[in-house]
Amino acid sequence: MRHVRFAWVAAAIALAVAGAGCSSTSSTHSSSNAVKGGTASYGFVSGDQPNWIFPYDSPAYSSVANLDDLQQPLYRPLYWFGGQNDQPTADYGLSVAKAPVYSDGGKTVVINMKGWKWSDGETVDAQDVIFWLHMMEAEPDNYYGYVPGDIPQDITSMAATGANQVTLHLNQGYSSLWYTYNELSQITPMPAAWDVTSLGASPGSGGCVADSAADGWAKCKAVYNFLTAQAQQAATYVSSPIWSVVDGAWRLKAFNPNGTDSLVPNPKYSGSPKPHLAQVNFVTYTSPSALYTAMQTGELDIGLVPDSDLPVKPASGKPASPLPNYALQLSYTFSFYFYRVNFHSPFGAVFSQLYVRQALAYLVDQAGMDKAIYRGYGYPTTGPAPTEPSNQWVPSAEDGQGPYPFSIAKATSLLTSHGWAKVNGVMTCTDPAKCGSGIAKGAQLKFTLDYASDVFGLPQEADVYKSDASKAGVIINMDGETFNTVIGTATPCSPGASCTWEASMVGGWVYGPDYEPTGEEIFGTGAGANKGSYSNAEMNKLIAETNTSSSLAIYHTFATYAAEQLPSIWMPDSAQVMAVSKNLHGVVFNPLQTLMPEYWYLTKS
Repeated sequence: MRHVRFAWVAAAIALAVAGAGCSSTSSTHSSSNAVKGGTASYGFVSGDQPNWIFPYDSPAYSSVANLDDLQQPLYRPLYWFGGQNDQPTADYGLSVAKAPVYSDGGKTVVINMKGWKWSDGETVDAQDVIFWLHMMEAEPDNYYGYVPGDIPQDITSMAATGANQVTLHLNQGYSSLWYTYNELSQITPMPAAWDVTSLGASPGSGGCVADSAADGWAKCKAVYNFLTAQAQQAATYVSSPIWSVVDGAWRLKAFNPNGTDSLVPNPKYSGSPKPHLAQVNFVTYTSPSALYTAMQTGELDIGLVPDSDLPVKPASGKPASPLPNYALQLSYTFSFYFYRVNFHSPFGAVFSQLYVRQALAYLVDQAGMDKAIYRGYGYPTTGPAPTEPSNQWVPSAEDGQGPYPFSIAKATSLLTSHGWAKVNGVMTCTDPAKCGSGIAKGAQLKFTLDYASDVFGLPQEADVYKSDASKAGVIINMDGETFNTVIGTATPCSPGASCTWEASMVGGWVYGPDYEPTGEEIFGTGAGANKGSYSNAEMNKLIAETNTSSSLAIYHTFATYAAEQLPSIWMPDSAQVMAVSKNLHGVVFNPLQTLMPEYWYLTKS
């Protein structure tokens, strides 16, 4: 998908992010005119819709659609991030636990649950948090947010010190901001009804909550295997005795991984506000143009406006809506855009050369793509710190076009100075001593870049990039597939015959569930979302330093290094322009893309 925060004083943070999306249209309407109930519809493009319900996501299912549009409305994370205030911050009022309490120099954390209820009447309690942490102990490699050495491995002991209290002792003192935003943020409490290994089994009979390392986490592994098998049966999501136990504001009424899904209110939801709407439909269309046509005919309440249907972005203010019955909202995501290269693929020896990645970066015409594709709504990504919304995390190395502004001449010069020469229009290694370790004489700079053909702008970006790269003798075969297909293919792998994908582009990385932009989940060695298997000792060291310090200077050192080292190739980001029916209010597109339809309500025409 068109998948940082800042400014704290002492222990308090005030993440003042200017322009982080437009305010809700509800602010100009009186809720006294609200209609009780009603149905709102939200459009998706086929291949980009939710397709996985189990919140313990593997790398193959880690998407904004799954996390924010399906799982979180049903199953509340321990801490909720991204509220109605357009900020990428924790909202403890919407969380199932109170704000964590740190002591002993950041080595002890106490989590007090609020006593919310699951839909089966059980309490969302300390044991439900332990359940998740034990699952992480048992199956770390199957969780996309896992980073070796981080949670749960940074916990030396954990215990339910009360029915609704969990106490964690950590292996060292950590920044409370980082530990809350990037570690505790990983946790989604799981009910006893899920701690089973067969349908109809007694809640808790699986034994994961009581399991330990003594048996190699055998009980948790068995529970994980059972839950994963259940999540693979999408046709049973609605009727499942597993997935129907929810603690969020919503429950599933209908689900089809290739079509329309429906949410209805969970009548036993403990939080506030309670949903105004009677139903929310997620409707899938075959193409962006088909989705836009549905908005033109009034079939949808919310949808993304294709860039080709927008006027050029004005210098100030927001564009006039091309749809008379809809208001526009500009949505900036707290993200960076990139494409991955696979360092373990047969082409990995070439990608491992920094000069090659620098050449690939010089070939990205970010400003040209913005003008030709995004009509002024695009902006450059030049490193791991999001450049929009405006924030103080961005180091000087990421200002403007970053360290590698578009230049075919510089890309060509870099390659020829390292032993490559054009042979029949293709850069070919003629001097292996200069080309680098593992690159044989005669090797060609030719690789395949898989891209999500159903994500707005990516097919056009692929065409522009392929054309510019060819001028430098870099030949890229562009292979377009659906978003879900591409993320399912580009998973971490060990070098060998089965590790064949070479490069992958699906859009960007929205920070979450690591909400402080320190990069460990995507750049750290062995991290679950580090799908290209990038590994750099200095990067690991700098990331670790950001985890224990709240110093902006330390963060800038990390971000500058990452911008220059190119663990991925930076691509342009773009503001999404969302159209919202003028009869639907309370809709806010916060920069974390957290979906909260419980705030939505309809008014009379």
